[in-house]
Amino acid sequence: MSALQAPAPGETLLRTSAPAPRMRLSGADDERPVLVVLHQETSTPGRVGQLLHAHGVRLDIRRPVIGDRLPETMDDHRGAIVFGGPPSANDGDDYLKREIDWISVPLAEKSPLLGICLGAQMMAKQLGGEVRPHPDGLVEVGYYPLEVTGAGRALVSDWPSMIYQWHREGFDLPAGAELLAAGERFPNQAFRYGETAYGIQFHAELTLAMVHRWTVHGHERLTLPGAQLRRDHFDGRAIYDAPVRRWLDLFLARIFGRPAEVV
Repeated sequence: MSALQAPAPGETLLRTSAPAPRMRLSGADDERPVLVVLHQETSTPGRVGQLLHAHGVRLDIRRPVIGDRLPETMDDHRGAIVFGGPPSANDGDDYLKREIDWISVPLAEKSPLLGICLGAQMMAKQLGGEVRPHPDGLVEVGYYPLEVTGAGRALVSDWPSMIYQWHREGFDLPAGAELLAAGERFPNQAFRYGETAYGIQFHAELTLAMVHRWTVHGHERLTLPGAQLRRDHFDGRAIYDAPVRRWLDLFLARIFGRPAEVV
């Protein structure tokens, strides 16, 4: 399915499904760190890092933009998270091309992999999809509705209905991938590829401090077509953030955790 084509009514946007399996995230069941790939010198893994730390999971942070190398194998890592950032997956920077190529490593080794925003777009591109802007030039900057599919609800039973976005481009659903969540403006919001790779277009990782920082340093994004006013970002967080945090904890456990009965 193209990033510009909405799923057919009734095909994927199911409201009920089997209960999601119970998972538990703990550093005790795998002492290897999670590899974290960031795209700015001063960026952080935000709430994702906080939750992993709270569960005793160590992080190995790499920044290819300043020359950090990515591992040739995932043997020394529990999995990987590729975060977002200002670039486009279509940019010609050498480090971005190398990073898109590197995504084949965790994919081939079936190591747990999560791509967030730019990270999801890079994953989609590695898998043969295209990354492109909305045909009408619209963006998602602020809080927007999220529609979970039957496959998404089978994975994690409780998804937020509104989610924070900060992007100008969307991605094709890669061939062989399963849609987990959809949106109206950019239909492909979350997907799973195989049993271990996941991509999400939205930002559940933002802390309140990050919202302040993004809406100040990236204030020009707030003037783009379809973007929300700065005050709406904070109003939305006060209303919608608690379910997002609960979902993120469950989602990280589903990707990087183990079945609860084994722990």
